[in-house]
Amino acid sequence: MSGVNDTNFNSAVFLLTGIPGQEDVYLWISIPFCLMYVISIVGNSVILFIIKTDSSLHEPMYIFLSMLVITDLGLSLSTMPTILGIYLFNSREISLNACIVQLFFIHSFAKFESSVLLLMAFDRFIAICNPLRYASILTPPRIAKMGLVFVLRVVSTSFPYPFLLKRFRYCRDNVLSHSYCVHQDVMKMACSDITVNSIYGLCTTLLTVGLDSLLIFLSYVMILKTVLSIASHEECLKALNTCVSHLCAILLFYTPEIGLAMIHRFGNSSSHLLQMVLGYFYLLAPPLINPIVYSVKSKHLRERIIRAFVK
Repeated sequence: MSGVNDTNFNSAVFLLTGIPGQEDVYLWISIPFCLMYVISIVGNSVILFIIKTDSSLHEPMYIFLSMLVITDLGLSLSTMPTILGIYLFNSREISLNACIVQLFFIHSFAKFESSVLLLMAFDRFIAICNPLRYASILTPPRIAKMGLVFVLRVVSTSFPYPFLLKRFRYCRDNVLSHSYCVHQDVMKMACSDITVNSIYGLCTTLLTVGLDSLLIFLSYVMILKTVLSIASHEECLKALNTCVSHLCAILLFYTPEIGLAMIHRFGNSSSHLLQMVLGYFYLLAPPLINPIVYSVKSKHLRERIIRAFVK
């Protein structure tokens, strides 16, 4: 538990945090985490397999859904080694290099999830506001180009994190706040000035997650404006019903993301338990619940999944 006083980045070792005071029941706590990871990985893999093998699902909406599924799988696999390592084997130590690799993937997949949610909002906007041109606007080559642009944005904004963290010497308390590594948590362990890291982290968050959430909000303003102009109440509800799954995914991702960002920057005196719960919810809930929601709400996808299992 002692700090890594006056060590350089090569020998810095951090201690991850489980649920304080519950060390005796970590093995029991590991059971729901294992179940969540199994459901997340199996559920997302099944949806991805169905979309890939069924040509009738090769439509823009399902292509975007497959991108969301891949992102959720990436998030699950990024956090699984350290979270299960703590609760199954009480393995808390992690080197700085391993920590940096993990935080790079966590931040990259989280930012890409935000990008995919924006693309899905654009898909719903076109489908409801301009349905006659839906197929001509969202062509496969155009979708691929949009996906590539967002991948490049994610990589370019996450790539500097390892270099910004490796330039520090770490001499503060080496206990991290979560069961996984994130940039804003690791940088607080440095005994150097972290102003550049703090400003860069805030700017990248605003330019990615912040900008995406604003554009999603504007998309839904336009969708609501179009839907409310529909004379038939039945058609209005039918149009809004196509957005329910996407709205659930937005709430699952952005609510804990905003709460966690506020706590990390301004809530130093806030409950550590609240911080941990939000942290787990932020990274574990979307991969777990998204495939369930989309399987239930999408009739075509649900029928294909049932047919595959019946066979």
